[in-house]
Amino acid sequence: MPHPLDRRTFLQTSAAAGVATALPSTLPQSQAPSVKRSGPRPMVISSANGNRFKNGGRLTCVAQAFTLMEQGSDVLDALIQGVNIVELDPEDDSVGYGGLPNAEGVVQLDSCCMHGPTRRAGGVACLEGVRTPSKVAKAVMEQTDHHLLVGHDAQTFARQVGFPIEADLNTEHSRKLWLEWKRRTDANHWLDPKQQSQLGFEAGLHMVREGLIDPEHYYGTINCNGVNKEGELCGVTTTSGLAWKIPGRVGDSPILGAGLYVDGQAGAAGSTGRGEANLYGLCSFLIVEMMRRGMKPKDAGMEALRRIQANTVRKSLLNSRGLPNFNVNFYILNAHGDHAGVSLYTSSFAVCDANGPRTEPTEALFPGKPSE
Repeated sequence: MPHPLDRRTFLQTSAAAGVATALPSTLPQSQAPSVKRSGPRPMVISSANGNRFKNGGRLTCVAQAFTLMEQGSDVLDALIQGVNIVELDPEDDSVGYGGLPNAEGVVQLDSCCMHGPTRRAGGVACLEGVRTPSKVAKAVMEQTDHHLLVGHDAQTFARQVGFPIEADLNTEHSRKLWLEWKRRTDANHWLDPKQQSQLGFEAGLHMVREGLIDPEHYYGTINCNGVNKEGELCGVTTTSGLAWKIPGRVGDSPILGAGLYVDGQAGAAGSTGRGEANLYGLCSFLIVEMMRRGMKPKDAGMEALRRIQANTVRKSLLNSRGLPNFNVNFYILNAHGDHAGVSLYTSSFAVCDANGPRTEPTEALFPGKPSE
């Protein structure tokens, strides 16, 4: 006759049975669970010039960066070696050597880099005489406790850590365009400051419309962001800035949260286009923060563009439709490898993944062109 179970024995027996039921038996290798979590998809994204210029080599910026990243290089090292191709290529007049100079004919360069895994960053602004400001920005990150060095002192730092300093970064092409701009603005007549500013801006846009300056290069810049298979995110932005700018002008490119922002857990975003419009809203930070809260890259980018539109109220910055008469582009990547290129008006951007490098159209907020 079986013994009756007391309450304690019953509970212990029931719990043991429940655990035994919850634990699966050992499965043969062929019966592994059907649902698997894949890791981040390695990806490099950049502005369109990142898949155009090669500086006489075989690979473009995004292809070089992706190749090095896949070979095990640190993500930021890979991205900087990628943008170095564009900085050194004299045919790209928006970045580095041969970039369109300021109003006095001097090439002044800005750059910023961010390293997601170590949460560090470095930047330089108004740097003269160094063809690869992205490397100097990285040196600021690695060798100082600061983020941003500017002007003559940024050049002094670059010289102190071993960068050669050149007297002039103009090429024959960039100097020729600057002389054409000077001729059109007729600066010797000392116009009223407001008239002079507008005259210079209009002369530059006329040169764009005549095909003398690439529309994407009037404001300049290359941004390049990447994530590897371990989910490590980094980014870099480098530029010669706005063509014919007032000497000393600094745009969004070297400013954390504006021209570039990286959060190792959420994503990376960077920009090209009118820097002043982006600076007002620190839109790269805004985009990354929205991705942190669950938004997709494209949706976060579109929201940033709408912020720019809302903040653009000055009549001289509006076209006949009452919309911004300039373009801003964002290049966005989240921690999973999802990406997007968005812009106020139709443009293009570059990507490279396991399928190779390619150029894709951006998602535009508005139809048509900025001038329409």
